[in-house]
Amino acid sequence: MRKTVIRSLLALASTLLIYGCTQTEIKSYPNAPFKGVVEDGNKETFQKVAGATVWLIPATDVAAMAKMPVEIKKDAKNDEPLEDNLAANRGRYLNAKTNAKGEFGFADVPGGKYFVYVEPADATYLPGGDKSRKSMSTVELSAAPLLIKISGNVSPDAKYIGSSACIECHEDQKHFTKTLHRLGITVIGKPSKLQDFSKFPEFNKGLNQLMAGTKFWFSGYDKGRSFDKYLITTKAPADASSVSFTATFYKDSDGKLKFRTENAKDSKDQPRVYPVEVTYGGGVFKQRYLYRVGANLFPFVQFNQKGDDSFADRGRKPWRDYHGDWLFNEGTKKLADPSQAKSFDKECASCHYNGYTLTKTAAGDYKAGSANDRNGEMDIDGDGKPNEINMGCETCHGPGSVHVKAKEIKMPSTIVSPNKLSAERASMICVQCHSRPQGNLKNDQPVNTANKMMLPGTSRNQFLKEYTTREDAAPKDYWADGLHSKSHHQQGTDFIKSSKHRNGNHLVACADCHDTHGNGKFAHQLKADPKKPEACTGCHKGSTDLKAHLADKAKCTVDASQITCTDCHSTKTMQTGAGFGKGLTGKDGKNYWMNDISSHLYDVPRKDNKGVKGVAPGAAMPIPYTMPCGAACHDTKSL
Repeated sequence: MRKTVIRSLLALASTLLIYGCTQTEIKSYPNAPFKGVVEDGNKETFQKVAGATVWLIPATDVAAMAKMPVEIKKDAKNDEPLEDNLAANRGRYLNAKTNAKGEFGFADVPGGKYFVYVEPADATYLPGGDKSRKSMSTVELSAAPLLIKISGNVSPDAKYIGSSACIECHEDQKHFTKTLHRLGITVIGKPSKLQDFSKFPEFNKGLNQLMAGTKFWFSGYDKGRSFDKYLITTKAPADASSVSFTATFYKDSDGKLKFRTENAKDSKDQPRVYPVEVTYGGGVFKQRYLYRVGANLFPFVQFNQKGDDSFADRGRKPWRDYHGDWLFNEGTKKLADPSQAKSFDKECASCHYNGYTLTKTAAGDYKAGSANDRNGEMDIDGDGKPNEINMGCETCHGPGSVHVKAKEIKMPSTIVSPNKLSAERASMICVQCHSRPQGNLKNDQPVNTANKMMLPGTSRNQFLKEYTTREDAAPKDYWADGLHSKSHHQQGTDFIKSSKHRNGNHLVACADCHDTHGNGKFAHQLKADPKKPEACTGCHKGSTDLKAHLADKAKCTVDASQITCTDCHSTKTMQTGAGFGKGLTGKDGKNYWMNDISSHLYDVPRKDNKGVKGVAPGAAMPIPYTMPCGAACHDTKSL
């Protein structure tokens, strides 16, 4: 009797609205049987997976969850669309176990649409499966036996071996060396063999200026600002009394880049000289420079590729202060060295180093480690072997020592394949760093009590519970509406709240739009041109007529050929470099500004948003008065 009631409810639910990523549909489906098989690997090398439980999660339940605001907290009930639904409904969801041949079957599935989710019998494999991303109707499920591929898992004993060892067998993925994930940290004058800069001809535009000799004046100290408390100029300010210190970069006789700080308040204070060893960034919007003090590196000075000295905003000029306050004490008016507690190793490196570790030394400092690799960038732990200090293959696939030693038939079960994970677990590989939680060091490094990063395939809830002390960004990192991200590297912060993450049709993962191995033809490793509608209409087939879509959604009559989907749905709410220049001008003559990091909420911020309406341009969310939509429809004179 209970099964009959449950099936009746499921059949009724299938006729309700299913909110999808690409369209909304109302349709009924017939009851149907279906069968399939679960295995790992590829067509040539695979094992059948026995003892796994195949669950049918109704798309209507996921769609209903998507209507609720997502909870950003540990043990949230609605931030993992499949796992949270399964946790709440194990007693009523249909399921079947695989036999010794990996086979399973359902005799009679109530008509509807379902996400097919595999739960392995043990930790040899990870949950999800490659058929868990899109809901399938009973008609589709019964058409032919369903082949489900699931991801292996890394052994607890596995160690990091470096990307060079991975590329030996996976040479077809060598173009990964052209990604910014591989180029982020570069030893000056000595790029590693794992770094190919051919896609970024102006990567070292800022570095080249420093090598040629550049002197900066640090003036206008403002303790209320965060990392850029000083205004940087390459010419002495008219008011000499406003200058605290200067920093002169130069190429020394040994060929190395160095800078010398000099006290502008006290000529008797002896100048200090620091070697600059590493660049940090440079491929897109900004580059910073890491200098050495003792055993540690520290960041200083930011070059904005698109900066302009005519911009009044100090954050949008070509050169921006980055923790000059660590080199000068405004209380004593004396030059200073940075605190070892602020080292790059302890504060920043975890999201960059492949196989990050952190050890507290006898002196109370911290020393980072990462995967040894014969082609690594530099020896950071002093063992005589170069380390991989950028993201590597194992960052997303897990440590590979067991994988490389396994028999061929066992190899797929010993490594993580993100494309075979559920979307929510696959996205977490990216979201752990493209968000702003605090880890157990009480800084932006999302590390656990052992000072290690999560392994790929970890669930979102396990990550939040074991690797964070604050789940995500602080209030200051959002605009006034508390929703849209203001600070950079918060794409995942946005994405978790979006309809792409939770809906009843297609659960999207980051790699659906971004080519993580760097084979994408477009900026930011995108697979499609964001300047063309096809980047979105490939999935959103109901919105291919942009003119009709604009008229329907925004009552907008602007020429559809002058804008594209991303102008409205991927607005630049966040700034990391100088942004993209001036936007529209308000009636007070002040400019709104173009930022440079796209929101991943995919909503359309309106001009009546409390982060915009009545807010001064310099403090307002920079939308919608900076985009083509703003130029066409939004009159800043009424602000």
